[in-house]
Amino acid sequence: MLLLAIVIGSGIMAERLCAGNQALALLANTAATVTGLYILIEVFGPVSGAHMNPAVTLVMAGRRQLAQRDLVPYVLAQLAGAALGAWLAHAMFDLRIWQLSTKIRSGSGQWLAEVVATAGLLLVILRAPPSRVAGMVACYIGAAYWFTASTSFANPAAAFGRMLSDTFAGIAPASVPGFVLAELAGAAVGLALHRALELSISSVTRETP
Repeated sequence: MLLLAIVIGSGIMAERLCAGNQALALLANTAATVTGLYILIEVFGPVSGAHMNPAVTLVMAGRRQLAQRDLVPYVLAQLAGAALGAWLAHAMFDLRIWQLSTKIRSGSGQWLAEVVATAGLLLVILRAPPSRVAGMVACYIGAAYWFTASTSFANPAAAFGRMLSDTFAGIAPASVPGFVLAELAGAAVGLALHRALELSISSVTRETP
């Protein structure tokens, strides 16, 4: 909920204050997301592992780092939180609570960008030292806001929540399935890259005298 309130709320504020300057609005949205994400991971990591992303949760369940029985409740909580975050942002800015975005985000470039964004996110999560996960994830997402054509959703729950907001950060419902499929594919790519690196490191270690 707080993550989506940060993403959507900062987008609304940025759009209001930046007088139509889309680059400046995206920069403000990025800064709020990076700092907010870092804090949320630090605060909720010790409580629940800071699971805010169904793609990450699915990978962790597959790796037995999350109990299988917790997978569905976690994903449902993530989707519910995303919706509540969108509605909370609307309430804070005196907007109509129930909205559906009209912002089309579609096409092969957008989908490829989501594969890349999510694969990179998973790779960072799986390979970062535990004490540095929050900072590294936040920095990666901040960078991916700018180097990907999709501005790096990298999160099926975020796509769902942003669908419910016809504001700067929104995504049209028709565009959501493509994003979610690309994100799940990206998660699989990220996991595969992690395993390949593990095998490479193990091979080098065995060959070292």
